[in-house]
Amino acid sequence: MYRTLLLSLLTLLLAACSSTPEPPPVPRQSSAFDGFYQQWRGVPYRMGGASRAGLDCSAFTQLAYNQVLGFNLPRTTESQASIGKPVDRYRLQHGDLVFFKTGWQQYHVGVYTGAGEFIHASTSKGVIRSRLDNVYWNSRYWQARRVTQ
Repeated sequence: MYRTLLLSLLTLLLAACSSTPEPPPVPRQSSAFDGFYQQWRGVPYRMGGASRAGLDCSAFTQLAYNQVLGFNLPRTTESQASIGKPVDRYRLQHGDLVFFKTGWQQYHVGVYTGAGEFIHASTSKGVIRSRLDNVYWNSRYWQARRVTQ
């Protein structure tokens, strides 16, 4: 009995110590917004701007939706946050708008492009791609909206 118990315990220990390899990372699927992002990547942030000389986050999403989908979004982040349907952050799809609270009555918006990433006009880096699980963005996440025509 003692031998059986010891053998069982040893088997359990070995099984617990074994590791299963992690699955390979899922490659980010191409999004209709990727081409738009490539054209605008690196353009500097400028509050109130809406051109290649500089643009703010809501102008970026407005231009993206207009050029990629032919859809006219409102101009301001707050107005964009009130259209479409709310989406759970774990059910995001390509093209959903993602919103963040970045300060007292300050909001930020970007376009979700899949695999936990979004494109946006960052105040410090201009037009870039960021991750939702980034410590900064994750802690400021507010909501997502799905806008359909």
